[in-house]
Amino acid sequence: MRAVVARVARASVTVDGAVVGSIGPGLLVLLGVHRDDTAAAVPVMARKLAELRILDGERSAAETGAPVLVVSQFTLYADTRRGRRPSWSAAAPPSVAAPLVDAVVAALRDRGTTVETGVFGADMAVESVNDGPFTLIVDT
Repeated sequence: MRAVVARVARASVTVDGAVVGSIGPGLLVLLGVHRDDTAAAVPVMARKLAELRILDGERSAAETGAPVLVVSQFTLYADTRRGRRPSWSAAAPPSVAAPLVDAVVAALRDRGTTVETGVFGADMAVESVNDGPFTLIVDT
């Protein structure tokens, strides 16, 4: 799994004109699933996301109670090394990716994290106001 994690002042996801997820100060997580990922990656990613010490005072979402907005993003596994058209062959198919994204969300919630989400596979408009800006790439 791969995540692009941004510390945000606020972030939201809109689908078909309706806001489906919204947070104030916290973390925006764009989450991609690799075709070889399994359920074993879920607790690793959830722990990393919850415990990343990138909020005020080098504290984590777990420590501060900051919310997390998780948005599925298969494009994180684009291969752009050849030509002008990205290859998506490394990204997991929806039948594999959707349950793993849901499992990461559930694992974060099980840890006590407040989680908002986008809609898997939907055309989403993601808005964020980055804080810092502070953005990381997290891999399992």
